[in-house]
Amino acid sequence: MKEFWAGPNSLALCKIFIVGASAEDAIGAEEKMEEQVLEIPEREWPETQRSGGPKEGQAPLVRPFMPELDALRGIAVLMVVLYHGLYWGMDLDVFPPVKRQVLTLAWTGRLGVDLFFVLSGFLITGVLMNARARPDYYRRFYIRRALRILPAFFLTLALLLAARAVPLNFALLSLAYMANLAPLLGVAIAYPVLWSLAVEEHFYLAWPWAVRKLSKRGVLALCALIVAASPILRLISFRIAETKGWVSYRVFDYTWNASDGLAWGAALAIYLTEFAPTRKRLAQIVGGLVLAAVAIWAAGWRYGILTRRTPVGAALQVVPWHLLFVALLLFFLLAGTSKWKRLLTPRFMTFIGEISYGLYLYHLMCFWMIEWLSVRAVARGWIAQDWIEPFWGLWVRVLLAGVPAVLLAWLSRKYVEEPFLRLKERWT
Repeated sequence: MKEFWAGPNSLALCKIFIVGASAEDAIGAEEKMEEQVLEIPEREWPETQRSGGPKEGQAPLVRPFMPELDALRGIAVLMVVLYHGLYWGMDLDVFPPVKRQVLTLAWTGRLGVDLFFVLSGFLITGVLMNARARPDYYRRFYIRRALRILPAFFLTLALLLAARAVPLNFALLSLAYMANLAPLLGVAIAYPVLWSLAVEEHFYLAWPWAVRKLSKRGVLALCALIVAASPILRLISFRIAETKGWVSYRVFDYTWNASDGLAWGAALAIYLTEFAPTRKRLAQIVGGLVLAAVAIWAAGWRYGILTRRTPVGAALQVVPWHLLFVALLLFFLLAGTSKWKRLLTPRFMTFIGEISYGLYLYHLMCFWMIEWLSVRAVARGWIAQDWIEPFWGLWVRVLLAGVPAVLLAWLSRKYVEEPFLRLKERWT
């Protein structure tokens, strides 16, 4: 790792950050204000929720604006950024044991995408449930989704094509929201974060119909079916890939292998509206979900549940994480409506949550740019090749890429995304 900032390793890293591994989308697809929240008026909550739910003077869990969920989205996107900055594509064997263990912890950052999926399933299902009786149900949903997602997405593709960072065939597949299925067509996923946006879009295509046509309990049953089927489908995909001699992690990006996080979030939205649990009951559920996650890890430890290189890990690695993320979402909703709410909504985290969509889309480009500049700086003698110890060099790189990524995401939010967001009320 001595040649991290220059030479073949640096050039390889430049390439890695263009064609590498997985990442969010959520964030694929997130919202501020009304599209980022469950739009459920008081009258739509069952009587048990109004009487047995929040105490007098205590806000209901689901409100027109939930700033604690912005903070949670901020956590999710920072997880992804740290994953790409400290773990993804790195040869950690060159680091001393303690530093290697610290960097290895960053692999959990890729699960920020799964947290985004849980959030998205929860929020979008709530929006759809609230609008299911509207005559303009489909038109309103898709127009608002397009205004939220497409401007920054088109800008991302334009920047990638202008920089010749992705081939045209991948850009065209991404434009059709087939980035996660590109390997099935013999095309490499040239800009990794776009896979999760494809999963989100597939969810948007099918889920409005399910919510409109099925009863609440029917939707809940569908969620249960997806949660049960996804690990089986991941195992089947793993076994098929094994027969070819090599299991690419890309098989886990296929929509049918990555939908259970969305289903968990959707199930939570239905549960809150259909069963109207009390806060005490929800607190018990949080504890039960955490215990269930720990139990799954304990049972699967000897069978390799922590790695997707084993059949058990391929099928079940993300399952306990989904349980934890549902518990985390519930905890944020409970604490966000309590006297502790200010602790969950520091301005920095809510700001990161507000720009999380753009930050998710652009941060890899910023890592690539830092690698490109570092190679040229060393080649021209502006900095020494070993000017910094490699472990700290990774953290410096995160800072050097992270600051412009945040700035770019903020500019995108203000000047690219918000002008289209203001059209929502006019067009729908």
